Amino acid sequence: MSVQDFIKKSILESGAFDGAGITNIALGLITALIMGAVIYFVYRKFYTGVIYSRSFAITLVGMTLLTAMVTLAISTNIVISLGMVGALSIVRFRTAVKDPLDLLYLFWAITTGITSGAGMYMLVVVAAIVMTAMIMIFYNKQQKGRIYILVVHYTGDSAGDDILRALGKIKYFIKSKTLRKEKTEMAIEVFCKNNDTFFMEKIRAIEGVEDATMIQYNGEYHG
Repeated sequence: MSVQDFIKKSILESGAFDGAGITNIALGLITALIMGAVIYFVYRKFYTGVIYSRSFAITLVGMTLLTAMVTLAISTNIVISLGMVGALSIVRFRTAVKDPLDLLYLFWAITTGITSGAGMYMLVVVAAIVMTAMIMIFYNKQQKGRIYILVVHYTGDSAGDDILRALGKIKYFIKSKTLRKEKTEMAIEVFCKNNDTFFMEKIRAIEGVEDATMIQYNGEYHG
């Protein structure tokens, strides 16, 4: 017996491709649907970006279900498994992921679908508990303050110094400073605790300040 025949016989006699019963299929898909809904609600609850994407949240549920379906199909038929690998190898996904944290939810949905399709339900539940706890911990830490981009248009050098003094003890970092003849545009990254923006009134009262705009910035603050 050749090595190829031995491997083929071992795979066929292993029972891995004997076929899944309707009970296992239904249980796997229902588990994937429930856990996909859990991921959906966790994403909606702890989303910290600027614009919430409901379509992306729904995609997480669909991805969990489809991944479970693919896993069930692969585990029941060796021919389908080989064809599925070949088909997925030529697929190219070019949708840009704006928030790196979205990759965490994507991989969570994919791995949940795989483990649900494989019948590892205890692993699915434990992983969901651990992931939710981890997200809650870092979410509560992040809620201690928010980062904004403060854009101020003013005239005169003294006004620029007064703007920085108006920030007081707030942590800030000058991102850019653009000069247009006698006018100046300054963009400042500020870290505000408890959304306290009292300094905006001080900046508005400074002589030479034309306008001041604050934009929430979903980025990382180092300092």
